[in-house]
Amino acid sequence: MPSVSEQSGAVPEVVQGTVARPARGERRRVTVSAEDVHLTYRTVLDRRANTLRQRLMRIGRSEVAPNVLEVKALRGVSFEVTQGTVMGIVGPNGAGKSTLMRALAGILPPTSGVIEVHGRVSTLLALGVGFNANLTGRENVMLGGLAAGLSRAEVKERYEEIKAFADLKDGFIDMPMRTYSSGMFSRLAFAVAVHMEPDILLVDEALSAGDAKFRRRASAKMRELMGQARTIFLVSHALGSVVDLCNDAMFLQEGKIVARGEPQKIVDMYTESLDVKQDHLSMEEL
Repeated sequence: MPSVSEQSGAVPEVVQGTVARPARGERRRVTVSAEDVHLTYRTVLDRRANTLRQRLMRIGRSEVAPNVLEVKALRGVSFEVTQGTVMGIVGPNGAGKSTLMRALAGILPPTSGVIEVHGRVSTLLALGVGFNANLTGRENVMLGGLAAGLSRAEVKERYEEIKAFADLKDGFIDMPMRTYSSGMFSRLAFAVAVHMEPDILLVDEALSAGDAKFRRRASAKMRELMGQARTIFLVSHALGSVVDLCNDAMFLQEGKIVARGEPQKIVDMYTESLDVKQDHLSMEEL
């Protein structure tokens, strides 16, 4: 059985360099936890240097310079999130936000540490991730539902609702998704993700891909899921969305959690670290 942590309606205080513990109050089930998670990439600097000829040339010249770069994407990340939390994650490019989301989704296994996820997970990690562009929209709806653990009958029950939410032009649902615009792609991907009745929804920059009408509909759907006590993680450079939709937030930098707390305070801390004013541009694109 998963452990539980205590949480009240009040938001946690911002704590520099660590994760704030919720105040005493209502006990809720922990749905996602990470304990001292590290994730390191190993990437080849120059693939041509790994040919037999190049290796022999380096040996002949007594060159021992490494050709592999290690990137420490996550460094000792620890937190607990309880049922009903909408967690916003902010930070500069390269901070480890998308890596953390992929780790929570089980796509990237941690190099060390433990991640526990309790419940059905639905992911919207990037435009088109998990979709086959050569298949039609209808086929990808089925594929996404089956991947989420639903039966074919359950996906068929949701199909008309998904199609209506995506609001594709006539006939596009039966066309290959490689013919879709980026907005059409994002609408269908979002529609599939939020209609799988997830216990945990992971959203990475997906809300910024559509037009204003889509973003309003997506925000309304997110609030509906919040009202059902679903756990949601939202990574976004649109800081206004983090403030409006989230009840908790984390600031990541260089693979570490710098602070966690009330979304507006976390956004203030992040924008101050960038030395920018929170005008309309910064709130939508940082």
